[in-house]
Amino acid sequence: MDLYGRRPEQAALDRILDDARQGDGATRVLWGDPGIGKTALLDYVAESAAADFTVLRCGGTRLESGLTFAALHELLWPVTERISTLPEPQANALNGALGTSSDVADRFLIGVAVLTLVGELADKRPVLIIADDAHWLDEPSAQCLAFVARRLRNEPVVMLLTGHDDPVDGPWEKLAAMEVRELGDEDARLLARSLAPHVDEAVIRRTVRAAAGNPLALQELTTSVAAGDLSAHPLAGEQIAVGPRLRRSFRARIERLSATARTALLLTAADDRSDRNTVRRAGDVLGLDSAAWDEAMHSGLLTTGSDGRIRFRHQLMEAVVYEEAPPANRQAVHRALASVLTGENADELRPWHLAAALEAVGRPDEEVARLLEESADRSWARGGCATAARALRRAAALSPSTDDAARRLALGARAAWEAGHVDVARGMLERAEGISSASTVADLSEGLRGLIEFAHGNLEVACRQLTRDMERVADPGQAFSLGSMALRAAWAASHGELQREALHRLERRLPQGNFPNADLLPLLRAWWTEDQGGGADDRDQVVAPGADILTRLSGSSWLLMPPAPLAVAWGIEFALQEALRREIDMLRHTDQVTALTQALAQTVAPDIAQGSWTLATANALEGLQVAQGIGDDHLAGQCHTGLGWLAAARGDERTVRDVADRTIEVWVPRGVRVFSACAEWNLGMSALFAGRAEEALDRLVRLGEDGHHAANATVALLAAPDTAEAALQAGQRATAEEQARLLRRWAERTEAAWAISATHLVHALLASGADAEKQFRLALEVPGARSRPFNYARTRLLYGEWLRRSRRRTDARIQLAEAAETFRRLDAAPLLARTWAEQELTGQQPRRDSARARARDTPTTLTAQELRVVRLAAEGLTNREIGAQLLISPRTVAHHLANVFPKLGIVSRADLARVDFEDGLRFTG
Repeated sequence: MDLYGRRPEQAALDRILDDARQGDGATRVLWGDPGIGKTALLDYVAESAAADFTVLRCGGTRLESGLTFAALHELLWPVTERISTLPEPQANALNGALGTSSDVADRFLIGVAVLTLVGELADKRPVLIIADDAHWLDEPSAQCLAFVARRLRNEPVVMLLTGHDDPVDGPWEKLAAMEVRELGDEDARLLARSLAPHVDEAVIRRTVRAAAGNPLALQELTTSVAAGDLSAHPLAGEQIAVGPRLRRSFRARIERLSATARTALLLTAADDRSDRNTVRRAGDVLGLDSAAWDEAMHSGLLTTGSDGRIRFRHQLMEAVVYEEAPPANRQAVHRALASVLTGENADELRPWHLAAALEAVGRPDEEVARLLEESADRSWARGGCATAARALRRAAALSPSTDDAARRLALGARAAWEAGHVDVARGMLERAEGISSASTVADLSEGLRGLIEFAHGNLEVACRQLTRDMERVADPGQAFSLGSMALRAAWAASHGELQREALHRLERRLPQGNFPNADLLPLLRAWWTEDQGGGADDRDQVVAPGADILTRLSGSSWLLMPPAPLAVAWGIEFALQEALRREIDMLRHTDQVTALTQALAQTVAPDIAQGSWTLATANALEGLQVAQGIGDDHLAGQCHTGLGWLAAARGDERTVRDVADRTIEVWVPRGVRVFSACAEWNLGMSALFAGRAEEALDRLVRLGEDGHHAANATVALLAAPDTAEAALQAGQRATAEEQARLLRRWAERTEAAWAISATHLVHALLASGADAEKQFRLALEVPGARSRPFNYARTRLLYGEWLRRSRRRTDARIQLAEAAETFRRLDAAPLLARTWAEQELTGQQPRRDSARARARDTPTTLTAQELRVVRLAAEGLTNREIGAQLLISPRTVAHHLANVFPKLGIVSRADLARVDFEDGLRFTG
């Protein structure tokens, strides 16, 4: 193809195709103004790839943007027979999305299924995926293609998309982009001359100036020039940018057509599918004859695709035709289309056409609104929340009754929220509240305003809103969930008075026990009551039930589960961890991305507490990646604070500082004190381990200062051993004694092993002589204390230091050697170095081969994704099963395993059974 002025773009696209032929995939978003030549570049690539690629193509359209998985249906239609070869869950999900079965569409599995299908096609020959006008793709299809696009690096697959804007946000954000710019004057002149070879050069120059480098404008204007009427054209002699004036150019051409030809154009514009038979039958209803269609087809505005559909040559032309038509004409064509629709999508398209017909003349209609609501229900069941939101918004606009309109707006807001469209959800809520009471809207939307405020606003405001909505909603189970979330908001905001108020109002709202999970109310009362004197009753309600309670909660709602720091404080992290691991395994087979991210973020703290730092890092990185992908800052913040703690323990002060600075900057203004508290803890711990006790104390005491932006009772409790140690090193004995009292009260309330052991440890640091040794031994002998290996090793280190200062070097060596082994395994570099120094003072030569040193000297360091792949492979899963769980292709799984085996020094999957993944990738035999 001869494209004027596009040699750089053509060369870049040729390189992408060549790389795919060598096995390396890529994705590009071609963006630029309407008519700038993006589609022409796609046609060039499709022609270049036709001989040796499998080419799959779809295009976004205005009407089909409201139909769930319409674009995916078009894209995969040539290869639908291959769907039956996919694993059964994936095939079922994809068939459900395409409407070829009654299976419920699972958004996550659909993405995996498309990825697997494309990967299998790529096993035979490279694949080229083209999605033109991607900004008009229906939401579920766009999300599916975005999912696939981010996982093509190791596949011989090229995906090209086009849009009007730089993909800095939305589904295509962070994908590689190529801007298609205006043609230079010389290239524009050559194009204009090729289109109108007999026109005077001066007129060509005027045309080039008027088109401002836009190829579509050049084509349209030179067509007018060729017809001899440029002087009469509104753009004659003017230099313009593509925009309103170009639209006026199209309008002028449209107005030269007969009324019946304009109706044919409008009919085509009103039905984005432009199926020839449907459009022709609707034309018959409107009385259009063949002459009208011939005139429309010869206008130069329409074209017929290889699939028989009639299309506008560019969507800009379509928009002008539709927007310039009188409302009565738009109503007539939509009614005609609705009357003739048949086939698999008729039930989905008909309500939209009927709605457009009514909107054209501003008339409400309950029957059409009802049909739209039913369409929304179907889309929601298939995972099309965004489509459902749009349908419900239009249904609300057509509702004669304000009660029905408010209900549909509230439901639509909930759908938009679940689809991640927060601004749309807020707008629909405001409109609903404008025509109905706030209480009614809160009930209909299930307390959505408070949920939005919790995730994106101020936590104190969120707590009050959630508490109010808890009292408004009719369903007691929903009230229980909202009340629990209000408590969580108050806890995360470190607002004790608000937390007590929310708990009191929750108990008053639910005096009866006749709702789901009602027997968990005493449990929540124990978790969220700040009084330190609960004693045996609290232990019986929280610790004793253990795994049974948390397993049950993980199956109902994460809103009812304790935040991970609170679970760690209560000493029930093992039960939480086991429940979360089961939940993660279950969620990997669903499309519940937010729930999966929540589970991954929640499991980081229990993993850290139990010494599974490699797994904690992998889960935090995976959770962070998914959270950022769906725009959930709150869950990303949880993952960041976990990674910051690990960096502090490992001596990576730069990472600690970077994460803390970002955390404080983002979350202090939003009142999320638990995150800023974690950031200060990480900074304090990092300073303590680096020997800067006064700096450490200055940060750590903030955790217990009422009103400070880093104050949080739970974080202050968990950090109490660090605060006490820093205080004693800084000569602030009274502060250390205060930390001892804090730990003792908590230990008496919960009997948590870590709290009892930490209480003895701080008393040992405060004591002297025989009493100090007694407290050290008691700290080490607490049943269950060993389950937190880092804390246990720190106690051994401090005991060893005390023994060495007491001139009991032999005894000190035993404690220090055990501590060094744990710090070495965890790669806790600062405390390992401190232990080595103590060993040398006892006359013992330390074994200086830290995990970090071994990682530099041997190729056994795995990336987070490699670790996830190899762990699943060790469990006996096939490449396809691993890909389905991790949402990558089987080919990518094979690529990771090929990298991992040499790093581990193994040659087969059978050897993986000898690797201990929980203990620094050590071989067990």
